[in-house]
Amino acid sequence: MSLLEARGLNSYYGDSHILFDVSLHVGRNEVVGLLGRNGAGKSTTLKSLMGVVAPRTGSVMLEGVELAGRKSHAIARAGMQLVHEERRIFSSLNVEENLVLAGLTARDRWPLERVYEMFPRLKERRMSRGTDLSGGEQQMLAIGRALIRNPKILLLDEPFEGLAPVIVHDLVQACRSLAQAGQTIVLVEQNLAATLALAQRVYIINNGHVAHESSAAELRASPEVLQRYLGV
Repeated sequence: MSLLEARGLNSYYGDSHILFDVSLHVGRNEVVGLLGRNGAGKSTTLKSLMGVVAPRTGSVMLEGVELAGRKSHAIARAGMQLVHEERRIFSSLNVEENLVLAGLTARDRWPLERVYEMFPRLKERRMSRGTDLSGGEQQMLAIGRALIRNPKILLLDEPFEGLAPVIVHDLVQACRSLAQAGQTIVLVEQNLAATLALAQRVYIINNGHVAHESSAAELRASPEVLQRYLGV
């Protein structure tokens, strides 16, 4: 049985139909990438899984438990964590306060030192307020804040967007370390090379539909698919 199984998700923003019968599955300890052009529905898919956008129809099962229709905080308690594209850290709190606050309601939270081992830069900046962090440091904090809750599945929405190449490299290495340690990840990312370096399997979302599913290796060897859906 898959760790996560989504079937027939139809999601809307107001009267605008954004996702059309989207179905996907994610195995335990698997990294799955969601690819597609801007506006294709990738971020909406993550938000629908997390309950930030409530699907009008469809099913979201985590370890066989139905989550569709639940509020985001209940889905978080069930073991799913979404790192939003806009990061959403508390800017007036320092790094350590952000992490401690995130872990307060977690049943089996990581010790702070484990987060700091993953992101040594956060330990260096642990007394710095969110407003004083660089974009890369904010992204590390956003991911660390999700990890401290020891999620069963981590949803990452454009984690490398707008960051310097050296920071992207460090974050890719951190995500690779997480994957090697068995963390299940669903990754939405415009950076095709980074996604294919991390993911074992990929879905391509096109105009709110699942247009393609394959292993990352198969997609890498399919230039016609990359050209059709991603313009690569």
